Amino acid sequence: MSSDGTRALNAEKPIDESRVIQARQMMPDEANPWGDVHGGVVMKMVDETAGSAAMRHARGRVATVAIDFMSFLHPVHIGDLVTVMASVNDVGRTSMEVGVRVETESLITGERHHTSSAYVVMVALDVQGNPVQVPSVCAETVEQRRRMAAAKIRRAQRKTREAALKESRRVDDTVGPTVYNERPAPLDAP
Repeated sequence: MSSDGTRALNAEKPIDESRVIQARQMMPDEANPWGDVHGGVVMKMVDETAGSAAMRHARGRVATVAIDFMSFLHPVHIGDLVTVMASVNDVGRTSMEVGVRVETESLITGERHHTSSAYVVMVALDVQGNPVQVPSVCAETVEQRRRMAAAKIRRAQRKTREAALKESRRVDDTVGPTVYNERPAPLDAP
């Protein structure tokens, strides 16, 4: 940060500089009665780790804009060590896509599983909460270049989807507001 409270934008930053790894053991209060950890607990860990990676890249405040994709590939159980790894895949002007991988390890057996993957879109913010420009990012390995190229595809798809949704709202506005007058059926209804 400069003396006036704004961020100085530097040249490209390597993806590895944004890498964050967080781990913790899952406890009974995070699980359902069958011992499986709630997906929301994993999602929260994903969001927190993605936020840390984005902050590390932007060197300032960030906020989650979207979770573009999240998979649940394997259950997480009470007692498992959950490791969440995140790094910036690509950046826009003020936004960053952060790739996140979640793995579990049974501390008793040593068995490991890829549990989840996610793409989280974060936006950098100034002290007033307004979007601010972020430094560009440099992919240094073949894998990082692959991830960056895929992130650019997802970004283009998000833009296309947002434009189509905006257009559908414009069409709806010409027809008039949508009114929902239907009451929900009683719980005992078939």
